[in-house]
Amino acid sequence: TAIVGALVTLSIVALVLSLVRIEDVTLPATVKYGMVFDAGSSHTSLFVYEWDSDKENDTGVVSQTLSCDVQGQGISSYADDPPKAGDSLRECLDKALQVVPAAKQRDVPAYLGATAGMRLLRAQNSSAADQVLAEVAKTMREYPVSFKGARILTGEEEGTYGWITINYLLDSFTKYSPKAHAWIHPEVANIFGALDLGGASTQISFMPGSSVIKWNDTSQFTLYGYNYSIYTHSYLCYGQNEMQKRLAKELIVVRGELRVDHPCYPKDYTETISLASFHTSPCTNPSDTRLTLDDRNVTLEGRGNASGCLAAIKKLFNFSACGQSKDCTFDGIYQPPVSGQFIAFSAFYYNFKFLNLTEGQSLAAVRETIEHFCTRSWADLSSSYPKENPERLPKYCTNANYILTLLLDAYKFNETSWNNIFFQMKAGSASVGWTLGYMLNLTNMIPAEAPVWAKGHLPSLWAAAIAFIVLTLVLGLAALLL
Repeated sequence: TAIVGALVTLSIVALVLSLVRIEDVTLPATVKYGMVFDAGSSHTSLFVYEWDSDKENDTGVVSQTLSCDVQGQGISSYADDPPKAGDSLRECLDKALQVVPAAKQRDVPAYLGATAGMRLLRAQNSSAADQVLAEVAKTMREYPVSFKGARILTGEEEGTYGWITINYLLDSFTKYSPKAHAWIHPEVANIFGALDLGGASTQISFMPGSSVIKWNDTSQFTLYGYNYSIYTHSYLCYGQNEMQKRLAKELIVVRGELRVDHPCYPKDYTETISLASFHTSPCTNPSDTRLTLDDRNVTLEGRGNASGCLAAIKKLFNFSACGQSKDCTFDGIYQPPVSGQFIAFSAFYYNFKFLNLTEGQSLAAVRETIEHFCTRSWADLSSSYPKENPERLPKYCTNANYILTLLLDAYKFNETSWNNIFFQMKAGSASVGWTLGYMLNLTNMIPAEAPVWAKGHLPSLWAAAIAFIVLTLVLGLAALLL
């Protein structure tokens, strides 16, 4: 009887031990996804991002999973046929759903941010802008994603999110230290400024070197547990496409003729434009009395005059509005002195890449390269670059001289600080632009999931416990029978 009692006691103890949690198992953090459409003035792109739900200091560690260029022009070009704006997004949305697991698709936050092209359309025809956004939203709601809205970003938001993207990709906010086995906060000196040039606007964003700045011109936010205050400003109508239109208009109204010399176009190149086209954009001032309302055509004849091109471009800026102030760019706009290193992306990068301008070149070398390019004839350029878009090729001289004027005369970079500008379009495997910064900032609104603890048992322990219990019961029954 004593033996039986002992065996029964042991079996109960084994049963209890088998039911007690043997170990705590931490399940891996789940992966979340987000998608953002960048609806620019000249084209639209979709980016899909992913991050672990277990976030670092309330900010997701985001990586780019997919980028897709939407066919056609920007959504603002569909003002006369808004449904086409929504239909243009379908191909990229289909591709996005191929990289997001089906079980996660309905939880994916999806956004569309429209920039300067739609800002111009809203200023010109607000109802048309609303219809375009409505059609875009209608299309996105048809897909199994969590649509969060389609809206027009302010220029300052665009500049700020571009700044966030750059510094995130360059590990300026947080960096993993193998020695400390932890994420650390780098020095503030490693923060980069952002220079963005689009089709309809341009943005500059940076942390000023002086603490004395006008707080009305700053953007403030928190990332990885640290507060940041940066200067950012957006100049509408100073994107490269709108600048080209404004320059052509000024050349035409000054001469008042049907054939006008264009100093920036290659020699022997001609372009015919309609005067009515200047009335389609607020940037070319439709109410300008110097322009007649008829639909006459004017021919622009290229002269390949590099110095004349630079002089004509400078007239597009109102530098006299700043007087003698050093904290001013043009048109009377306040800006503290540029400080630190900068990443110049979008059209800054593409124009300089085409001209084969590399980092580390002196400002004198850059000027010489641009000047030489501007003096080449149309026959020379078209034969040297047969694969280049014939509509873009004659405009590189204008764009390059515009970039020099914007950076040197407006933003006030000089011979020394010029070497602090790096022309890039990617950092790591991700594209530089505002969308990643937008997504990164939005992850602050998504609560970090706490680690999930589960009661787990090793299979071998379960098997041993069950076998011991069965053996104990068998021996107990045998003892009773004997």
